[in-house]
Amino acid sequence: MRLKGKVALITGGARGQGAAEARLFAKEGARVVIADILDDAGAKVAAEIGESGGDAAYVHLDVTSEDDWREAVAETVARYGRLDVLVNNAGIWRGGTVEETSVEEWDLIMDVNARGVFLGTKVAIAEMRKAGGGSIINISSTAGLVGSPRSTAYTASKGAVRLLTKATAVQYGKDGIRANSIHPGPIDTDMAVQIWPDEKGRAASAAARTVIGRMGTPEDIAYGALYLASDESSFVTGSELVIDGGITAQ
Repeated sequence: MRLKGKVALITGGARGQGAAEARLFAKEGARVVIADILDDAGAKVAAEIGESGGDAAYVHLDVTSEDDWREAVAETVARYGRLDVLVNNAGIWRGGTVEETSVEEWDLIMDVNARGVFLGTKVAIAEMRKAGGGSIINISSTAGLVGSPRSTAYTASKGAVRLLTKATAVQYGKDGIRANSIHPGPIDTDMAVQIWPDEKGRAASAAARTVIGRMGTPEDIAYGALYLASDESSFVTGSELVIDGGITAQ
């Protein structure tokens, strides 16, 4: 088991990529805390993991709230004794060019996607230091690497996540804390449905944009997160793991 003995906290774990990460991490031996604002769905994922022989718990977490973050990390440590892995997975998307983006939309996206990652990182560091180190995995996007014609605030927020990750890696490497970002391309989740409501159009768009010719799955991202959470990546920090079907290679 690649994560035996590790404790992982995963935000946005009630569905999509976060749920896939939670299930895979538990399968690989981690004790997992699923954090989300979708209480029923999050508790259901935790229960399913338990029924499959894993060890998981659910906590309510609004990632924009520092108090919620402190409570979630405290609950994780109270239950499992430590924190080794943080996956900042929670995020939202809104479309619009610069002129079409309202200040309210900008603030909402930046609060969830950038502030949320900052707060989680800030609160987790002390417990990871106590544990002798840890791995922080921030889910960015290909939109954090290149400009997007479809979204302004989302692109800016994911770029912020990318460089926050590098700052964290540089500042806390001496404590044995690694930080890396994952940059998914189009992944078959609820967010993809929001971006491309038409199912046929969604699949066709992904096929046209990627080299591989298909949309990615939540499990494609989960396996990347598994590598970064494990000791197999002990010499990897401040890096970007691009999982995009070849979009940014073109």
